[in-house]
Amino acid sequence: MEENRIAMIGIFVEDLAVTEQVNKILHQYASYVVGRMGIPYRENKINIISVVVDAPQSVISTISGKLGMLPGLSVKCMLSGKMEKNN
Repeated sequence: MEENRIAMIGIFVEDLAVTEQVNKILHQYASYVVGRMGIPYRENKINIISVVVDAPQSVISTISGKLGMLPGLSVKCMLSGKMEKNN
């Protein structure tokens, strides 16, 4: 059984046209989302979203990969060292 990891996915939204697609992907994996914070940085015409997830590594990679394929986004993922058994 794959162990869960805690990860923070950082997203810079530079093209607001993809916002609906971002929300659709995050909603698809909502059961893994621990918390989410969005910051509209209007002065620089960019939105910043941080999403904390508790999920198996494969799910974290899938979420990051799907988001990373969207145009107008920059996505980075940071993993904690802590792993937990998935029950």
